[in-house]
Amino acid sequence: MSDCIFCKIAHGEIPSDLLYEDDNVVAFEDLNPQAPVHVLVVPKAHYATLLEDVDAPTLVSMRRAVASVAKRFDLGERGFRCIVNTGADAGQTVMHLHLHVLGGTPLGEGLLPDA
Repeated sequence: MSDCIFCKIAHGEIPSDLLYEDDNVVAFEDLNPQAPVHVLVVPKAHYATLLEDVDAPTLVSMRRAVASVAKRFDLGERGFRCIVNTGADAGQTVMHLHLHVLGGTPLGEGLLPDA
């Protein structure tokens, strides 16, 4: 999708410091972090939400990216949260599937990121 900011980041049209990249996804720090660690995992293919028919390799890559982020920030022992907002009522403001990885502090019930 030509006007999608996450598509542009995923395809290198907008520079970003990538924490993870493979053939299917990229991961980078959120510009508006809601926790000490707040990383977005974004498919390179455009899917508006998780309700679309996301292919299995992309889902596997998303899981691998989460594992890489957790290892990089030493979140495995302490724990972390993964969130996928689906639709406007859930707080999704960028209509490109993405997964939030949050950690680095105890996460209370009220911590639900926008985007």
